[in-house]
Amino acid sequence: MLLVSTYELGHQPVHVASPAAALRQRGHDVRCLDLSVQRWDPEAVAEAEALAFSVPMHTAMRLALAAGEAVRRSRPDLPICFYGLYAAVSSDLTLRRVADRVIAGEYEPALVEWVEGLVDHDPASGAGGRSADAPERVVSLGRTTFPVPARDLLPPLERYAHLALDGEERLVGCVETSHGCASRCRHCPVPSVYDGRIRVVGPDVVLADIEQLVDQGARHITFGDPDFLNGVHHSLRVVRSMHERFPDLTFDCTTKVELILRHRHVWDELAAAGCLFVVSALECVNDDILEILDKGHTTADAAEAVAVLRASGIEVRPSFLPFTPWTSLSDMVELVDFVAASDLVANVDPVHYTIRLLVPEGSLLLDHPAMAAHLGDYDPERLSYEWTAADPRVDRLQAELAQLVEQGLAAGEPNGSLYLAVSRVVHAAAGEPPAAGELIAAGSVEGRPRLTEPWFC
Repeated sequence: MLLVSTYELGHQPVHVASPAAALRQRGHDVRCLDLSVQRWDPEAVAEAEALAFSVPMHTAMRLALAAGEAVRRSRPDLPICFYGLYAAVSSDLTLRRVADRVIAGEYEPALVEWVEGLVDHDPASGAGGRSADAPERVVSLGRTTFPVPARDLLPPLERYAHLALDGEERLVGCVETSHGCASRCRHCPVPSVYDGRIRVVGPDVVLADIEQLVDQGARHITFGDPDFLNGVHHSLRVVRSMHERFPDLTFDCTTKVELILRHRHVWDELAAAGCLFVVSALECVNDDILEILDKGHTTADAAEAVAVLRASGIEVRPSFLPFTPWTSLSDMVELVDFVAASDLVANVDPVHYTIRLLVPEGSLLLDHPAMAAHLGDYDPERLSYEWTAADPRVDRLQAELAQLVEQGLAAGEPNGSLYLAVSRVVHAAAGEPPAAGELIAAGSVEGRPRLTEPWFC
């Protein structure tokens, strides 16, 4: 069995390591390949009796489709499965062109069942073990237990994103304490599969996984849950146990503005246990758009969340979704000014000034009245519905910023200078003079904890 990851936010792919452990427990011979850090391995593909692609996010799915099509051309009868959050997106296209099965949700049991069905399959009924009833689409949300991920089958942590802190870089391990999300933000792919539900990973499994990551050299842990505070008591138990066992470990996590404020009493404890920063989807600073997205917070709430975390010594690393059908040029001015006014220039990965809304199959936005006037056809190659902005100048600005940021990152420009370039372009597009606060103190653009690979979905 060959398990392939194409992209997992710059981290060692737990969505390969976990099913690898489940399959190995059942006696299967498992190999893993991570195309984000490893070259394509024709020999491994040639030797595989079945292949499965991990697709936990949009970028991973697009890359996996391309890789899967290449495999299908060279080995047309090889059983292929796509599994993960994005597996069911464009399933008609995927199943027709590439895969024999797609599995979304809690995929381990269904993936093991698929593999063992291939073992039991009569080859006479279909070449290469591809059964007559394939293709098949599975969405599994049953509660299950998880094995400790098989990290020994993956490339070493040195190959992945590091923590940059105090002039040094530290190895980072990524674990998950839960899957799914209790929130139903309309632009997020998670609700289309989990529909407001979460599934927790046992604390003993999480701690055992952290222990093996520490043994591999990790000095920082990223909790990769869609929202770390969905199950706040569960998360606190894990953090307390981790800190007791590994008191020098630092960590980061992801959670909503709404939960930062609701659980404001936990941040002093989390900071004392090593929390350095929190990733939070601020998205934009237009309250009407936040309402359409059903984010559960306002711009004032976002500013308060930054202050709450900083009062505990924790930084925010915001993610933004600046370009939507309803975005105006003045919205973009307010966003870049908000970043400077909140002293977040060093905290924002510049790619987030360029992100454009994705509307995949199953998106909760598809039926929203505000979307109707802007929605176009579904693009199966981009895995998203097309849409046009209410103001065509906004689309032109997005393209200009994307080129500016891409070129700046390629040239190694720091966040501060890239922010200034973005701010100038945004203000010019809106016909406004540059912001008065363009001169940013050096202390606000250096020294903030961050991972060395900017992430995006």
